[in-house]
Amino acid sequence: MRPSQPNVLIGSGLDPSGGAGFLADARVVARLGARPVGIVTALTVQDTCSVHACHPVDAEVIGAQLTALLSDIEIGAVKLGVLGSPEVARELGRCLALTAAPVVWDPVGAPSRGSIGFDRALFEAALVELAPHLTLVTPNLAELQALLGLAAPITSLEQATAAGRQLVDRTGVSVLVKGGHLGGAQASDVLCEPGGVEILACPRISEGHEVHGTGCALSSAIATHLALGLPLLEACRAAKQFVAERIEAPIRPGRGVAAVV
Repeated sequence: MRPSQPNVLIGSGLDPSGGAGFLADARVVARLGARPVGIVTALTVQDTCSVHACHPVDAEVIGAQLTALLSDIEIGAVKLGVLGSPEVARELGRCLALTAAPVVWDPVGAPSRGSIGFDRALFEAALVELAPHLTLVTPNLAELQALLGLAAPITSLEQATAAGRQLVDRTGVSVLVKGGHLGGAQASDVLCEPGGVEILACPRISEGHEVHGTGCALSSAIATHLALGLPLLEACRAAKQFVAERIEAPIRPGRGVAAVV
């Protein structure tokens, strides 16, 4: 019997401040009317000011957790964030074969606050392991540049669209390019699917770039809307609106930057 409140599986890192990662993902899922379940892929050392370190969780533990969970609970959608290590990505790829639920991956690279570098090898391994299961990837401009190995930064909507389509052609997976750092009066994201491209635009919110956790909230909201039955384009639109509303009323839990939830 299908549950009346769909379960959304979260696989992401633990931000102890709750501004991003697993705690923020769970808040978003619950706020939008679904039930969060999941596993922590990495333990981070961070506060509201900076990310200081990231430690992957043992891949065998994650594999055992997911096998038990997915053998018992029906999943409506999956949201993935920080993976931690190639071994974790491999376990995720193996275990996702146990569900046909749509999977949204936010390929979190170098954080905007801190000194943790982008691990290109991890992302290459993750794409190989996860691509057969993915419905959507949600990179920001820097992450998309790194995923494709582009020499120059992406600085225009046209470049973002071309790069997004390149990643779709490479993986066969739909891509939502987050264009919040492009500048301009509109905050424009680009949804690239194998069948076409849609520009999702809304008025830019002043100082919205200073709010922590927007990417986590967006991907979690998309996964939740998919679990609730919306098609991909409508799920992206609804999630973008949700995040915009949260950016306008952020939480200030500490001495550093504000958080989206």
